[in-house]
Amino acid sequence: MSDAPTVSCPFSTEANAPDPRLGEAGVVVRTQAPAGGPMWIVTEADLAREVLADGRFAKDPALAPPSWNRATAGLEPSAAEQMSVTTLDGEPHARLRRALAPLFSAARMQAAYPRMKARAERLLARLGPGEVDLVEDFTTRYPLTILCDLLGIPDDQVDTVMSACRLMHVDYPANVGRAMAAFATLAQAALENADGLAAELARRMPPDSTRKDLEYQVFTLLFAGQLTTDLTVGFLLARLLGDPAAPRDNDELVRETLREHPPAPFTLWRFTTVEVDLAGVRLPANSPVLIDIRGINAVSDLTFGAGPHYCLGSQLARLELRALAETVRDAYPHARLTTPLKALRHSAPGSIMGSRLHTLPVRLS
Repeated sequence: MSDAPTVSCPFSTEANAPDPRLGEAGVVVRTQAPAGGPMWIVTEADLAREVLADGRFAKDPALAPPSWNRATAGLEPSAAEQMSVTTLDGEPHARLRRALAPLFSAARMQAAYPRMKARAERLLARLGPGEVDLVEDFTTRYPLTILCDLLGIPDDQVDTVMSACRLMHVDYPANVGRAMAAFATLAQAALENADGLAAELARRMPPDSTRKDLEYQVFTLLFAGQLTTDLTVGFLLARLLGDPAAPRDNDELVRETLREHPPAPFTLWRFTTVEVDLAGVRLPANSPVLIDIRGINAVSDLTFGAGPHYCLGSQLARLELRALAETVRDAYPHARLTTPLKALRHSAPGSIMGSRLHTLPVRLS
């Protein structure tokens, strides 16, 4: 057994901070976790896929080091506290995933593609001609408008969803209670629409689930769907409108943007359930482990993960990004950035989440 090379914590909040090249240090590296104590990061593609498929690396936050502050670590409730597709493992995870997966299949999302385009067209038309900052309102509103449409939440509630999502970031976790109360009300509105995906999900939930469990799934779909796609929308539009070398094929543009600016540059936390030998490095039980998605993406696409927890929303994310690129190119052929692409600033929140553009000034025409 050997010790993993030690690196600086890669969760920089510095604007336009250079990407740490963790893979140059080793296939498994060790650093200090923001919540205290050591954590390990896997930087090599094949080993990452092994970890993502290995049940000894579990998602349940109950396995986190006892000394961790849950707020500092950004941990969800444990699997025992709240049924969630992002924290369950094994058969309980498989049962809940079977309820959710058909709602976001490739065929279902492809059928919804015309609706995605219509939403993109309508939201861009609202902005009017002239110079606008798309980060100010559009990059968050666009994915949430699509999610509300799919789930069955009325259009006049999109602002409420946006406010609830923002509350999750203000003085975390002080406002989580207010935010979750708003999400519960939004879930009720969605469930009253028999044609929406939320009502279908209610019919598909595991038999032992509760109303609270159902509401939490609606919250997860809204919050995760906004938190991830919101970040990528900005970089997609920046490249499309400011880079003459951007691919003309919209699918290729989406693929490149997701690989270069993955919404989650690291996986969500995993914790070893037992002592594990990982590429010759000994990890004690309850060791926090992450996958360096962005680093691995330079050679192998892991944007949406792999294994049992492969992202359920991958088809939705790809298609809503393609719908936006297609709409901008067709309806606004002369739209341009009003600031050079290289001058745009972005930063991360100092956690496992991705970087966000500060502004995106655009002239629509």
